[in-house]
Amino acid sequence: MDMHIAQDMPLTGIDVDALPPAEAEAVLRRQLAAAYRLVDHFGWTELIYGHLTARVPGEQPHFLINPFGLNYDEVTASNLVKIDLDGNVIGESKHPVNYAGFVIHSAIHMAHAARHKVVMHTHTRAGMAVCALKDGLLPISMVATAFHGKMSYHDYEGPSLDLDERGRILKSLGENQTLMLRNHGLLVTGRTVPEAFLRLYRLERACQIQIDAGAAGPLNVLGDNLAGKSGADMDRFVEMEGGMGDLEFAALIRKIDKTDTSWRH
Repeated sequence: MDMHIAQDMPLTGIDVDALPPAEAEAVLRRQLAAAYRLVDHFGWTELIYGHLTARVPGEQPHFLINPFGLNYDEVTASNLVKIDLDGNVIGESKHPVNYAGFVIHSAIHMAHAARHKVVMHTHTRAGMAVCALKDGLLPISMVATAFHGKMSYHDYEGPSLDLDERGRILKSLGENQTLMLRNHGLLVTGRTVPEAFLRLYRLERACQIQIDAGAAGPLNVLGDNLAGKSGADMDRFVEMEGGMGDLEFAALIRKIDKTDTSWRH
């Protein structure tokens, strides 16, 4: 991949699908590499595990995934691995791909839905804790209400090594863009990398708040009507802002660029 293409192009506020294929992939690689560095920045990593993936624009069902064995702070735009829905590497790469990660992410990408172009899956402490709770995520904070009525759940089947599970994961997700893999971890999707990252940030924050509040005392759970109104208002605010996550992602890119720009290459 020629990473000299679109070197100075902004990474937010653009329609990746409208760019020429090589330029679109170059921008998408940088966006995804930035997201990996941000996951590392916020401390959401689980050693070398977990994945953020993005569908490459074009007719072929190819998507980018992190090289298995690298820390998130070692991921760069050029070492992301492009694979197909069968896990085959497209092009050249000296890095392997985590099979379990391929199974989970290909389950979503194989649907080829516009709202699921980007898939982010993490094993955070707070996220896994809430995934282990019978009631799952509760509407106890403003940020949690963003997921009220929009959260799906998938029962634990093991470490996702069975290809047959892909259809069940996709069925569990349904029309939503957030999925709690019970006793496992968090999964979100998005039309763009910035959108998916903001959704992941809010979900992780909601889980942290729930665990903290639950440890401090009885929870003040909001009723369905108020939680629904709050979630709708948050959606309306995002629509007023423009592209979901663009402003936040641009600000976060400026933050990580102050200390390390190696992810861009």
